[in-house]
Amino acid sequence: MKIKPLGDRVLVQPIEAADEVKKGGIIIPDTAKEKPQEGKVIAVGTGKKDDDGKVIPFNVKKGDLVLMPKYGGTEVKIDDKEYQIVREDDILGIIG
Repeated sequence: MKIKPLGDRVLVQPIEAADEVKKGGIIIPDTAKEKPQEGKVIAVGTGKKDDDGKVIPFNVKKGDLVLMPKYGGTEVKIDDKEYQIVREDDILGIIG
């Protein structure tokens, strides 16, 4: 199954932090972990249109590492992998 975001939406695959054990050997369960704020752009939408009907180009592209807000977007699951669909305006920045 493939998803093609529409409009100014971007499909992002969150990047999980590798550190599961904190100081003192305490293991944090998945339910208590914070949502990842970094992700990889998997697909971009068709583009946002201005008042004249011209398509505004995206600032992000497929493969970019981005910083996302902690809350927001729509979570989707495809082939047992979790993704988020967010508006390009909600992306905080490009990493690297």
